[in-house]
Amino acid sequence: MFGLSITKILFTAAVIFAVLYGWKWLGRIQAQRNAQGGRMGRKRRRTVGRARAETTKTEDMVRCPTCGDYVPAERPRHCGRQDCPYPG
Repeated sequence: MFGLSITKILFTAAVIFAVLYGWKWLGRIQAQRNAQGGRMGRKRRRTVGRARAETTKTEDMVRCPTCGDYVPAERPRHCGRQDCPYPG
């Protein structure tokens, strides 16, 4: 039942060979892709990073003295309370 037969040994060896050969083949394909498009890929990533940095805008916030919420410093809005100092 659990004995080793020549069929089981050959099948196991074939599976191991197929896995190792497939791993080597995938590594070779990845190396070719890196060699061909490595420079272009790096350039593309840098421009995407710059685009994100340029489009990201931060605003200074100030605390509303009435309710304690933070509102934009440039265009503060009315918070909804009667005694809010900001225009609505």
